[in-house]
Amino acid sequence: MSDNNLSTRLYPTRIDIPAEARKQIAGILNQTLAATSDLKSQAKQAHWNVKGTDFYQLHELFDEIAGELEEYIDMFAERITALGGYACGTVRMAAANSFVPEYPTDILMGMEHVTALAERFAPYAKQLREAIDKTTELGDADTADLYTEVSRTIDKRLWFLEAHLQAAVTQNGNGNAGNIKTEEQAVVRQAAVR
Repeated sequence: MSDNNLSTRLYPTRIDIPAEARKQIAGILNQTLAATSDLKSQAKQAHWNVKGTDFYQLHELFDEIAGELEEYIDMFAERITALGGYACGTVRMAAANSFVPEYPTDILMGMEHVTALAERFAPYAKQLREAIDKTTELGDADTADLYTEVSRTIDKRLWFLEAHLQAAVTQNGNGNAGNIKTEEQAVVRQAAVR
């Protein structure tokens, strides 16, 4: 984070986690706060701009995802301040400090938005798992637990997004995505096997 060390600023507190550990944890949490804020705004971008035959279903899904992310933004910010840290929560701070790639502006169709969100949820989910390990190493089981809670939901949301994309993908027998088939070809092939 580049906000003149705001992400690691500490205020006096009686919490029993050492100051150096709290400083590192606040930095990790502020990184996540920025990414979560960015990801939430991208889910809203998809919600507002999705088009196509699955419009309503995806419009609702993207809004539900954004709502969950909004809750996590508050949870991460409050954990930072509970540790005596400073929550870097403005839109500009998020934009300057998020690792989430910029959302494409040249897409409209539902599956394009699903793909774009899945491509952003995957690195976000990875960062959450890394934060579980880092905050555990720093002796903060409560923050690690917060990350674990969020990680479960993010993995579930990534699954929901990818399930839309996997409908046309067959497996080649070893768990890797094989040849891409249309849903119609897959149905014909299944009927021939029966």
